[in-house]
Amino acid sequence: MDPVTNPYTPNAGATPIALVGRDDQLASFDILLGRLRNGYPEQSMIVTGLRGVGKTVLLGAFARKAESAGWKVIEIEVPKRDTDLHFRRQISQGVRKALLTMSTPDRWRDLMRKAVGVLRSFTLSVDPEGNLTAGLGVEQALGQADTGDLALDLTDMLVALGEAAQEEETGVVLLVDEVQFLTTDQLEGVIMALHKTVQRALPVTMVAAGLPQIAELAGQAKSYAERLFKFPEIGNFGAEDARKALTAPARRHGVEYDDDALDLCASITDGYPYFLQELGYAIWPIAHGSRITRRDVELAEVDYTAKLDGSFFRVRLDRTTNLERAYMRAMAELGPEPHGTGEVARLLSRTSAQVATVRATLIQKGLLYTPEYGSTQFTVPHFDQFMLRAVPDLRVPEVRPRGRKGAAEQL
Repeated sequence: MDPVTNPYTPNAGATPIALVGRDDQLASFDILLGRLRNGYPEQSMIVTGLRGVGKTVLLGAFARKAESAGWKVIEIEVPKRDTDLHFRRQISQGVRKALLTMSTPDRWRDLMRKAVGVLRSFTLSVDPEGNLTAGLGVEQALGQADTGDLALDLTDMLVALGEAAQEEETGVVLLVDEVQFLTTDQLEGVIMALHKTVQRALPVTMVAAGLPQIAELAGQAKSYAERLFKFPEIGNFGAEDARKALTAPARRHGVEYDDDALDLCASITDGYPYFLQELGYAIWPIAHGSRITRRDVELAEVDYTAKLDGSFFRVRLDRTTNLERAYMRAMAELGPEPHGTGEVARLLSRTSAQVATVRATLIQKGLLYTPEYGSTQFTVPHFDQFMLRAVPDLRVPEVRPRGRKGAAEQL
């Protein structure tokens, strides 16, 4: 079939033609906005899941829902090794846009003017020339958001923003992607600021997405985080939703799948949303006519696997050192389920203490996460299978002396 009309979208964050399997989360978001609109406090949401399950796609759906309901949306993607200055700048730019779309400057009332003044104070550390607030015609709010302490300043900013939104009969949704990359201070600041808006019943909420460890990180940052947020987890599709993800786009072009073709697709992908898009994308140019057969899927699997190996998986492997690769290869040898540090260490002929630093670095890089205390798992589904293909032999690194006292390398 014509590759130009290929209805599958295996791109980072791209919304598929058929958004399936996420009705519960979309309904929860509707309830969240509805309760805040009516003055009732409601827990914010942090959606968790592995890479490729559609967290960013879900945030995009939330953004469209919020905007359709007349809410203002501030979207932030947190980079690895973010700095407080960059974080402040992102928040400032988002708040500025939100305020300007609530009302034009000639119609600002008291709380809007106050919020703009607080914004000006909040931006001074990242924009001393005042470019971010140029032309707004409001002086900084002395004693508000000007302490240099991120948590205190962010609290002042979100409270002022929420008061202005309430005055204008609207609300604000802060959408944060890759939230697990926030530093401890940044995460603590966001939690403290949201807590204050809840106490004051202001129409401000945060919906974030991140890897599964974010629930633990949030709890470590502030003990009340578990009461401030819901942590819905999304993962692979069930059988029916996996079928819909493939059949709904094809039917728009008058194309159907044979049942045994769909069974094979489910077996190959385990129902992971991104993998379904990649497999559908590989099948489309191979298939002919108005039916996709099992044979089409078998032929497409070769290209599907090669593409994942050459891009989706490879870019993650290329960011690792030889020691980190050895650790991940040992995990793959043990299988896809979570494994204790001791299990991996024994396979590498090391102690848990010797591999601890490597394990911690892989978690920091977002390649592993801790589903429960003492165990780790890959953040990317099927990565164990890729490691077995990419590194056929398990090689245990030599222990080389280092330093004056001849201390051994950790792995």
